[in-house]
Amino acid sequence: MVSVPSISYSITVRLEVPAGGRAVSELTAAVEHAGGSVTALDVTASGHERLRIDVTCAATDTAHAGHLVEVLRAVPGVTIHKVSDRTFLMHLGGKIEMQSKHPIRNRDDLSMIYTPGVGRVSQAIAQNPEDARRLTIKRNTVAVVSDGSAVLGLGNVGPYAALPVMEGKAALFKRFAGIDAWPICLDTQDVDTIVEVVRAIAPGFAGINLEDISAPRCFEVERKLRDLLDIPVFHDDQHGTAIVVLAALTNALRFVGKDLPHVRIVMSGAGAAGSAILRLLLAAGAKDVLVADIEGVIHASRPGLSPDLRWIAERTNGADYRGDLRGALAGADVFIGVSAPNILTGADIATMNEGSIVFALANPEPEVDPMEAREHATVVATGRSDFPNQINNVLAFPGVFRGLLDAQSHHVEEKTLLAAARAIAGVVSDEELNANYIIPSVFHPDVHQAVAAAVRSAVQEPRE
Repeated sequence: MVSVPSISYSITVRLEVPAGGRAVSELTAAVEHAGGSVTALDVTASGHERLRIDVTCAATDTAHAGHLVEVLRAVPGVTIHKVSDRTFLMHLGGKIEMQSKHPIRNRDDLSMIYTPGVGRVSQAIAQNPEDARRLTIKRNTVAVVSDGSAVLGLGNVGPYAALPVMEGKAALFKRFAGIDAWPICLDTQDVDTIVEVVRAIAPGFAGINLEDISAPRCFEVERKLRDLLDIPVFHDDQHGTAIVVLAALTNALRFVGKDLPHVRIVMSGAGAAGSAILRLLLAAGAKDVLVADIEGVIHASRPGLSPDLRWIAERTNGADYRGDLRGALAGADVFIGVSAPNILTGADIATMNEGSIVFALANPEPEVDPMEAREHATVVATGRSDFPNQINNVLAFPGVFRGLLDAQSHHVEEKTLLAAARAIAGVVSDEELNANYIIPSVFHPDVHQAVAAAVRSAVQEPRE
């Protein structure tokens, strides 16, 4: 797949050029000739002989960014002064902060916000612990918990490297749902220790968002915490992904004129995301699903199945197919990949049924080149922002937690996830629906409120 410049690799180069001549126009030409993209060119100081210019450009990766600097340096008359990575600049000192909701201007303010006035509030909560939801940050606060074992596409990078990702998650909670979230990065990857730490800090939060914990430990952590805690526990890598995939698939099937119970779905990936997607698809009415992992399609007779893979085998692959992913794809209506890059080709997609749907969600490199897939499939979605139909968890988790917190929910149930998926799908009207627009933007003005309302209603329905 051809790489294109990305804002994620945006740099600003401060340089000087002669005030006269062609140097200024040559800057843009040099960057574009080297495969970059100039997004801004600002003169920051001017003299009779020299101009100081900040050139902002997008590269394809870190090495390419370094190459663009050298290309600029080679322009006659250019002197390079400083190079700033804009992404790193955005992270300096972290991306979130704590702020007081009330000013502390005098002794009266101090005595109410802190001692002695706060003691009265503490006594009230001691007498009725449920008042903590009303009188403290607990009513609107979520813990974003990670052990750093499965961070983005980076793998097991540990708690310190996980911190900027969890900070970003907290910023998204605030931006899209008004929720005060806080990153909790744990220096342990022991299941019982993680569970005990989260149990111990839970009184300060109204919900727990588990993030980037590797499978299969993430399943056990979630199960144990849900049994222990009286607040919602939501593993976004599983359930957030599943919600958005189901929403996108709902609309893709609307577009191609097919129904979920009557299509054949082939999945690649049986980890945290794959297992959760499968569970939600089955709950939504899917009947014919095959799931492949690195050893091929999962079937009940395969030796050495773990309990989680055994669960998959018992609910999928009714025809007992025992071949590989490519073979399973022939005649399928839907492919959903949450696995590894470049495991399929356009020729493989060509073997699918007419009106096929391809969700190649491995990041940053999908299971199949989206451009190749589009030559044969009717609808293609990826996890990337530089292609249409981005499957992005940000569509789900802010609204899901907003609804859970507003309803003072103690649990996350399957009906809640289904309601969230239906709400996301419903934001795309029949007039808007097309092959390149099956899922709304995360910046759509209605999507997070719609999800929150749907979740709130689902929580308030009687439990089954």
